[in-house]
Amino acid sequence: MKATVVECVFGVLGFDETNELVESVLFPRDPKKIAEILLKIEAGKIVDEIGNLIEKLKGEGYTFFAFENAEIARNIHEKLKIAVELKRPSEAGELLRGNLEKFAVKLGFVKEGIELRNWMHRVSVELTKMRVRKAGEKRDQVVAQAIQTIDDMDKTVNLFMGRIREWYGLHFPEFDRLVEKHETYARLVANLGRRENFTVESLEKEGLPKEKAEQIAASAEKSMGADLEEDDLVQIQALCKNTLQLYDLRQSLEGYMDSIMEDVAPNMKSLVGSLLGARLIALTGGLSNLAKMPASTVQVLGAEKALFRALKTGARPPKHGMIFQHTFVHEAKRWQRGKMARALAGKLAIAARTDAFSGGRYIGDNLKAGLEKRMKEIQEKYDEPPILKKPPPTTKKPPRRMKRGYRH
Repeated sequence: MKATVVECVFGVLGFDETNELVESVLFPRDPKKIAEILLKIEAGKIVDEIGNLIEKLKGEGYTFFAFENAEIARNIHEKLKIAVELKRPSEAGELLRGNLEKFAVKLGFVKEGIELRNWMHRVSVELTKMRVRKAGEKRDQVVAQAIQTIDDMDKTVNLFMGRIREWYGLHFPEFDRLVEKHETYARLVANLGRRENFTVESLEKEGLPKEKAEQIAASAEKSMGADLEEDDLVQIQALCKNTLQLYDLRQSLEGYMDSIMEDVAPNMKSLVGSLLGARLIALTGGLSNLAKMPASTVQVLGAEKALFRALKTGARPPKHGMIFQHTFVHEAKRWQRGKMARALAGKLAIAARTDAFSGGRYIGDNLKAGLEKRMKEIQEKYDEPPILKKPPPTTKKPPRRMKRGYRH
């Protein structure tokens, strides 16, 4: 005999082949516990109520069971070794959902139909709270927040360093073009202060090569900058020290990001690195969203404005978006970049789907090896720029002249 098992807000019910109710197991009268049970059923887990109902039905001679949830059916078949089938939606399920209040009163879960409606509202509120909490606990959302923090910190540091270079440039203007790296500039100003302290010996102690130290020391001796009061210099050095702390914090965040990506998306990290992988996850709103995108969409993520402009005006569409940051793409020859970006996007789509849906399977090394092989093929095959084809000459007929005396 075959029975159909259907879950609802107040329990799990079993129907026979004529859609008559034969057995039931009710949930505990606690909205929070019911919400937890329903979330487990949605995830395909076998809860105690379903197991108890199946045992009751087996005791009455039922050997074949139909379910509306594919994961539940598969798990019960694997764990309990019974015959199952998927019926979505089932006639019994439609019957139950259409007469939910009647079944609840009949089974004694509530006394009146209005009581069930109030109960369903309370369960729905608990379900919403749990889903929101579960969404907030996803580690890919932590990745998005961390990479956005790093990007905001970069903007802040660049803003501070622009102000420091202008401010200290009043005292030592030649120093600005001699040191390009912001962190080194801030460290030297914070530790040495006045330009008179920029000697070869002190600069070498700060880790600069001798040739660069001699160049900076010579410029300091001949500098045309103005003298600063002690209070002015103290404020500049304080700003430099705070900026250097931001650099240390950023480095700490990079290490933190590296460990999170190893946990959340190890295949993406192996393929494109932690920072680029995290930016793609943040841009799409989560790892699962990125995993559902085709490779062609991944290829142009971050270039949406150019893409829509191309669609609107008929101009050439962009060949790459954010993945241009990867060395394989931005270091490639100009005419190779489109093919490089396409190959990288294809591997990225596979990596994202594996990280999101495979349950921890690692194929990052294989993906990276395949990508490197494809990049070499592109470099060898398209080593020379393509020959642009000249458009065929247009043979337009001259406009016909109207004869004199012609009247409309």
